[in-house]
Amino acid sequence: MNPHSTDPLLQTVDSLRGTLQGDLREQVVGDIFHEAENLIGRNQHQVGANKRKTFNQRLDRLLTSRWTGIPMMVLIFAAVLWTTIEGANVPSSMLATLLVDHGHDFLRSLAESIHTPEWITGLLIDGMYLTLAWVIAVMLPPMAIFFPLFTILEDFGYLPRVAFNLDNSFRRAGAHGKQALSMAMGFGCNAAGVVSTRIIDSPRERLIAIITNNFALCNGRWPTQILIATLFIGALAPPAIAGLVSAAAVMGVTVLGVFLTFATSWGLSKTMLKGEASTFSLELPPYRPPRIMRTLYTSLIDRTLTVLWRAMVFAAPAGAVIWLVSNIPVGSDSLAHWIVLHLEPMGWFLGLNGIILLAYLVAIPANEIVIPTILMLTVLITGVSGVGEQGAGVMFETDGQPLRVILEAGGWTTLTAVCLMLFSLCHNPCSTTIYTIYKETHSIRWTTVATLMPLALGFVACSLVALVWRLFT
Repeated sequence: MNPHSTDPLLQTVDSLRGTLQGDLREQVVGDIFHEAENLIGRNQHQVGANKRKTFNQRLDRLLTSRWTGIPMMVLIFAAVLWTTIEGANVPSSMLATLLVDHGHDFLRSLAESIHTPEWITGLLIDGMYLTLAWVIAVMLPPMAIFFPLFTILEDFGYLPRVAFNLDNSFRRAGAHGKQALSMAMGFGCNAAGVVSTRIIDSPRERLIAIITNNFALCNGRWPTQILIATLFIGALAPPAIAGLVSAAAVMGVTVLGVFLTFATSWGLSKTMLKGEASTFSLELPPYRPPRIMRTLYTSLIDRTLTVLWRAMVFAAPAGAVIWLVSNIPVGSDSLAHWIVLHLEPMGWFLGLNGIILLAYLVAIPANEIVIPTILMLTVLITGVSGVGEQGAGVMFETDGQPLRVILEAGGWTTLTAVCLMLFSLCHNPCSTTIYTIYKETHSIRWTTVATLMPLALGFVACSLVALVWRLFT
């Protein structure tokens, strides 16, 4: 074939291509589905005079509509958070009373009865055991409620609808629509979210999804958000609506994380990772009634207990480190006092404090141990009792007593709580996620960007909030 004989045809194709509006692939796929619907309509006989729409169609009209899809998504997740906050109150109180109060006293008495050296008692009981007790009391009840509810939404077929609702927003940000799925996976675990970006074919868009996945609150950060919102934000409202206010605060941080995902994706697509967003076809699965036993197994065994075990594995050595740095003398103070003292100026600038910054250094292996580490450091450095007469048994009461008393003894205010919620959203990934990013990208450069970018944004956000807060209060 003479190659020159096709020139007029190619010229005609090029001229017609310029007249197309929008994405050609989307138009072709849309025309195919439209024609398929027409064929079905001409050949399918539906029994019944009213020809009612199927359950899937009626529900999708509400959950994936341009006008109601996003509001319904926010409302559903807000309801999940509210249920988690309200439901975690009583079991958290019971666990804290049992493990922190009575358990600590019992083990202390047992150690004294067998004449255990004080340094061993302090290391094992005041350090390792008490940190483990805080981990279980703070984390287990919220996770045991949140994960089953999240799994029900997943089994029901709602998460692909979330991707459908957010697809256009991700494309506007220069990212891939499938990033909504990896972001949803990141709400469970950021390391899993990073691995799930393999569904994105474009290397450029996959990098964007990997770098920005940390803005999805993971397992280890949900308890921190829920606890701090309950103790400080919900306590600002009347008791009747304290749970709603706390849920709204956590939902606000979650939505802020989604917004930061869009903003940073757009920024990366315009700078370091320039390019056009590719398209994809998403087939929405039918809604399925959740299988309760499978849901309970998946959420409680595969998620709740797995995450809790991981937190406990890291919490035990962290508790030992905390006790050691609090008891190793440096001059007239302990090593922990010395570190906190030097971190305090930076902590004040960020609206936080030195104890929180030290806790985040200790908790780099796992986000799950941030709050237990903060509590342990506060108790050991300030001297306020986290057990016994102060009674740390009531975790989630509306007035925040007495856990709030312990935190306020460490210099906490409402500003500290707000900035910690922001910093919990915007800080470096845990060590597992960092390692996963490196394994997926095989690049020290992109691993460094993914690690330091959210931390830099956290510093900027917290310092700005602290500055504005102090100017107007």
